[in-house]
Amino acid sequence: MDAVQKANSGHPGTAMALAPAMYALWQHELKYDPQQPLWPARDRFVLSIGHASVLLYSTIFLTGIRDVAHGKVVDRPSLTVKDIEQFRQLNSKTPGHPEYRFTSGVETTTGPLGQGCGNSVGMAIAEKHIQATYGRPGFEDLFSHYVYTFCGDGDMMEGVASEAASTAGHLGLGNLIWLYDSNQISIEGSTEIAFTEDVGKRFEGYKWHVQTLSDANDVNAIRKALEAARQVKDRPSLIILKTVIGYGAPKKAGTAAAHGEPLGAEEIAGAKKAYGWPSTEPFYVPDGVQDHFKQGLGKRGAEAYAAWTKKFAEYTAKYPDEAEQLKAIFEHRLPKDWDKDLPKWEADPKGVASRASSGKVINAIAKNVPWMIGGSADLSPSTKTNLTFDGAGSFQPAQWNGSYAGRNLHFGVREHAMGAICNGIALSGIRPYCSGFLIFSDYMKAPIRLSAIMELPVIYIFTHDSIGVGEDGPTHQPIEQLAQLRATPGLMTIRPADANEVDAAWRTIMPLTEKPAVLILSRQNLPTIDRSKYAPAENLSKGAYVLACCGSKPDVILMASGSEVGLVVEVYEKLIAEGVKARVVSFPSFDLFEEQDQAYKDSVLPPDVKGRVAVEQAAAFGWDRYAGLGGDIIAMNSFGASAPLSALLTKFGFTPEKVYEAALKQSKRK
Repeated sequence: MDAVQKANSGHPGTAMALAPAMYALWQHELKYDPQQPLWPARDRFVLSIGHASVLLYSTIFLTGIRDVAHGKVVDRPSLTVKDIEQFRQLNSKTPGHPEYRFTSGVETTTGPLGQGCGNSVGMAIAEKHIQATYGRPGFEDLFSHYVYTFCGDGDMMEGVASEAASTAGHLGLGNLIWLYDSNQISIEGSTEIAFTEDVGKRFEGYKWHVQTLSDANDVNAIRKALEAARQVKDRPSLIILKTVIGYGAPKKAGTAAAHGEPLGAEEIAGAKKAYGWPSTEPFYVPDGVQDHFKQGLGKRGAEAYAAWTKKFAEYTAKYPDEAEQLKAIFEHRLPKDWDKDLPKWEADPKGVASRASSGKVINAIAKNVPWMIGGSADLSPSTKTNLTFDGAGSFQPAQWNGSYAGRNLHFGVREHAMGAICNGIALSGIRPYCSGFLIFSDYMKAPIRLSAIMELPVIYIFTHDSIGVGEDGPTHQPIEQLAQLRATPGLMTIRPADANEVDAAWRTIMPLTEKPAVLILSRQNLPTIDRSKYAPAENLSKGAYVLACCGSKPDVILMASGSEVGLVVEVYEKLIAEGVKARVVSFPSFDLFEEQDQAYKDSVLPPDVKGRVAVEQAAAFGWDRYAGLGGDIIAMNSFGASAPLSALLTKFGFTPEKVYEAALKQSKRK
């Protein structure tokens, strides 16, 4: 209450209502050592209702969680009272919503409702997968833990939480427990204006175990419900808590006024009186409170961590290879020679679709990176992302003819949850990838953005990247999606031109530990460029490179990415034959190119060469940076059409004739 009041901004009511549940879970039930917040076998706590961040910040302070710097635990508290006093202020460690990598004790960045729910499903998948893959006789439960999630009415209304819950129910994730804050209040007032369904019955339909508690202040009842949930091994659990938002506030309790604004001094004083609080002083913490948590969570967590450390030492002695893999997972390292089996591609005018060449590369990499798992939103036959080598298997419970050691994830037609789940998997150390058609990246904007905010190395594979989709028409032909992905800070977007650039793209992506990446791949075949005649594909790592040049200062530069590189190469050859001084620049990644120094950029795109043509079967947005104000950009200005590809290329001007005409005009510019 005091933090929100001082900041004059925030959400006090939910934190007040859930304080007893938070106490019950952390003090009595959570397997967590505050001195070892990176312990791999710890229980995970996800605050999907991220607007109640003061609840988590208070708990982090009271339980004495240690800070983390550069991936190492350091000897200082994660948060102090002074940090909480700086709630929602610039450069404070207590921002408006919890942020991963920013505050130790925060397991994931939450705020956009439903995303934390999806993350928690990913964390539960990762736990099941690690335990199934690395568990050995006598060490069956070495990495077992639970994922607890606080969610609210807003989460239950958001579709992504429903998608994630449906996935978790199908997979039988008995290590997943959600506590639902059913206070029936949203910003506009009572949820009766928009949300009147029976949530419990819905979750029973999802194959969840459901309990309802009428008194959210009954700590013992909450503990019993948590124990009952843990006894259900083959289903996730939902505990519905009937809470009163702003509990204790004399006038605002149970109203929307307690949701997203400060309570005011009078209401805070009244609430403290109702609680029997011993002081009206803001940010007052009674003596002995932190010691109380040390004797509960602290003592229990330290004992559990010590026992686990001893057990892991025994495991390491008996299974050194598996232990080394586990250490690599938790230290975010790749195994040696992870890329030793990558395929080579010879020049071929017929070529291969980049989705197909990528599929072969994925299988070659995943075979040598045992903790790489992934799948698609019901599209793996089209995105070519299925792992087919011996032992890959499907991540499914035994009743669906799979195992939790399986590495092919089947997300169903749930793109939004797929992205949120992959973020949760990455937060647990496993290296995830997911795939779909580029047009459906629209359904994944929120989790992709959160991948970038959290600096998670999730790999997004989007195929069917252009009007090359053809007959499926404008509903399936991506236009603006590429520009949107390029505009996302901290996200590496790569659109390779041929199979060898696909290989180079994967070599660039895999070593990333703090950045998500997007691969944009074609449905149609792309000619495999003759690298004995043109520049090596390894130059992709610089984002853009001179693929071919006249041998002197060019009069015109032809730029393209992906499938359009083959088109501009064809025009380049004609220009050279006619004596026109031309250059081709393959431009697979704006992001990588912008990371290069100015000297390199100028060597690829000399500032004094004004004649420029950019070609891409997507929105023109962003290309003016490289084509210049007077340059030509041959791109899409509509949503495409339903027709065979050859007809579409003619209709929208992606022909050698149109590119040649533009190049000839540009070559005369000075």
